[in-house]
Amino acid sequence: MPESAPAQSSSAPVAARDPDGISRAALWTATAHAAEYRRPAPLVRDPWAADFLHAAGFAGGPPGDGPMQRLLPDWQVVRSRFFDDHLLAAAREGCRQVVLLGAGLDTRAFRLDWPTGVHVFEVEEPAVLAFKEHVLDLSRPSCGRRTLVEADGTASWGAELVSAGFDPGRRTAWLCEAPLYFLPPPQVEAVVTAMTELSAPGSTFGAECVNSATLSSSFVAPFMEALATIGLAWHWRLAEPEGWWARHGWDAGVADLFTLPYVRERLSPYIPLVGTAAAKCVFLTTGTLRGRA
Repeated sequence: MPESAPAQSSSAPVAARDPDGISRAALWTATAHAAEYRRPAPLVRDPWAADFLHAAGFAGGPPGDGPMQRLLPDWQVVRSRFFDDHLLAAAREGCRQVVLLGAGLDTRAFRLDWPTGVHVFEVEEPAVLAFKEHVLDLSRPSCGRRTLVEADGTASWGAELVSAGFDPGRRTAWLCEAPLYFLPPPQVEAVVTAMTELSAPGSTFGAECVNSATLSSSFVAPFMEALATIGLAWHWRLAEPEGWWARHGWDAGVADLFTLPYVRERLSPYIPLVGTAAAKCVFLTTGTLRGRA
């Protein structure tokens, strides 16, 4: 059975959650995954996504009806696939510890074809993990070991992670798929500092970062205003992610998404609606920890 460390209290806005304490953003991603699973050749295969929606009694999406809202489900699928590929590549190259910060309702520990010996840690709020375990029931992980760490991602979670069996001396693949940009910059600094301190050289990360240069655009600004009405504003923004991550010890790069065939296939139909700038409103960033002097 998955292990669980002591819980930390949640500081997320009440308006951003459903009555069971589940993040609306997590449910939106589950909605996208459920729809994707019904496609003939899905980019993300998540047979549990529809079960989460049914158990939560959730049907809906972000507020408003602009181009960003229409693009979002396909974007969430593309983002999931991109980070799926990144984590699997890191695991195959020797990162046998995988830490999902703000794991949400994603089921990577179950749905990906992990190499032998991978230990997946899911760091998330207690209410989310309890709901997730209820829905997953006795489903068997596809990784070698799966451990739950109850923390809200903004408090001190490093000690809880180590207590749950995490080894800072081993290379690790970290993922912050979406939660960072909902946090104020000082909290992001604290999360990344903790991540860096717990990482052995050669560890990797993946993170979605908001492009500060696009927030005032006619494409992004209405979406930001709609999210703010439900307590889900994007607080953390970057202009040059490579430089920001370099200052924290990571050699990072931003994906050129339209070089990937599945991105071109899925997102190109939106270009006439939102323009080419839409692809640059966020950065899908990955990197490797430099060796310490």
